[in-house]
Amino acid sequence: MNRRELLKNAAGLAGAAALSRTGWAAGVEGDSGLAALESRLSLDPRRPQFHLLPKRNWMNDPNGPVYWNGKYHMFFQYNPHAAVWGDMHWGHAMSDDMVHWEHLPVALAPTPGGPDAAGCFSGSAVIDDGVVTVMYTGVVNAPASEATIKDGANSLRESQCVATSTDMNLRAWKKVSGAVIPAPPKGMKVTGFRDPAPWKSGDWWYVAIGSGVPGEGGRVLLYRSKDLRAWEYLHFLAGGEGSAEQTTNPVGDGDMWECPDFFPLDGKHVLMYSSMGQVHWQTGVLDEAAMKFHPEKTGVMDYGAYYAAKTQTDKHGRRILWGWIQETRPVAEYRAAGWACMMSLPRRLRLRPDGELSIEVDPVVHKLRLDEQRLDVSRNVDMQLMRLHCRKATGRLMGLFARRGRPFTVWLMGSLPSGEMAEPLVKISYDPSRPSEVMADGKMIPVAGSHTEPLELHIYIDGSVAEVMVQGAAAYTKRFYYAGDVAPDVRVKVDGPDGTVRGLQMWQFEAISPDRLTS
Repeated sequence: MNRRELLKNAAGLAGAAALSRTGWAAGVEGDSGLAALESRLSLDPRRPQFHLLPKRNWMNDPNGPVYWNGKYHMFFQYNPHAAVWGDMHWGHAMSDDMVHWEHLPVALAPTPGGPDAAGCFSGSAVIDDGVVTVMYTGVVNAPASEATIKDGANSLRESQCVATSTDMNLRAWKKVSGAVIPAPPKGMKVTGFRDPAPWKSGDWWYVAIGSGVPGEGGRVLLYRSKDLRAWEYLHFLAGGEGSAEQTTNPVGDGDMWECPDFFPLDGKHVLMYSSMGQVHWQTGVLDEAAMKFHPEKTGVMDYGAYYAAKTQTDKHGRRILWGWIQETRPVAEYRAAGWACMMSLPRRLRLRPDGELSIEVDPVVHKLRLDEQRLDVSRNVDMQLMRLHCRKATGRLMGLFARRGRPFTVWLMGSLPSGEMAEPLVKISYDPSRPSEVMADGKMIPVAGSHTEPLELHIYIDGSVAEVMVQGAAAYTKRFYYAGDVAPDVRVKVDGPDGTVRGLQMWQFEAISPDRLTS
């Protein structure tokens, strides 16, 4: 589901008051109710131990990640009132290392009567002469004739807004009065108009805005400005055809590209956008004279519950990717749980010589490793696999698996305190008749490199999520849920011929918070 569909479903389930599978209650009234909710949240085994999420309620897109004054700042779409999509604010967290986070007050809230009166939607951050400047989409309720979002659940008009801060920790923000881009180009019929992504080249600022043409496909609109305030529309930076299947929401059929990001990487340029339930990437060449992007390679950032990705540079200038990890359980369950969704781990992007993207979880996360367990491939592998595990669904594994003439399957299995095996959490299958791919829970994922190289998997497991990195060039994010008040231990099972396992290491991970509230 995309963001607006989540809102529509949440509205239909607003009366849900209990979570039958887990027993976590949703009712919160006053300080005592809030304290009781946070107490329950701190004990919920499905809440992650080392991913970023707010103390409670709903979050979605990463917004404006920026390194400023020696700190990393992450802003994100946040509903301060409930664990469902709605009433969008910009939540805010700060970190020394992109791993341990401190929660800060809400950065942006809707201004009554302003261009963001119905919500502060997604955007980006830049540094302009020492001033941190965020550009974001403001929305107001509007009749259908004026709306840029008409998806069956909402009728909203979008415009682009700016706010600035010089505060040491970016706690204080000042909004520029009115919208700096109040509407799409005159006479252009669009399927959406949101999620600005600005950058500077020479004396000009440019901004890419997600949009689309009804019945023709998604588009990225390009504007330029000298001061981030007065903008001139240029043309489409990029675009593509949608699917033949028309849906109520144009994001679902590819007629709208949202959450664009555009940046240089290792001698080329990269365009990212989110549509049809996935984050797509294109690598290619930017003609800077004409300001036209010419894609050469395309792909998907993640094949699972991952959306609305955004990048930043770290303190060393490396390109870091963040994404929204969605819920895949029923709305009634996460509403009653009191929390929903999380930020992905930071992922480092590089450009490979063939023009494809290389992707890995940034090694800074590995500072959390504890208790290494290593498999000895010269001994009985099956017996060792019965002993190796990550306690309470928290840790990391790295495995090498031989791609030979017979198929094999790698399972992540949950085991309960009783010794009973829970449902399989993740299933990765390889078939030598299709050597350039693996199947992850039935989804096809391309595999880079020579077919004679071992399959390399890096898997990060945290409460109710697994982030799977495949061969350093593809990713798959899986949400998994279970009944009861105890997270399962996670073990590895391999079905395949002798010699399939070429190496396996597992680590327990240290929590970044003593109470699962990541503060």
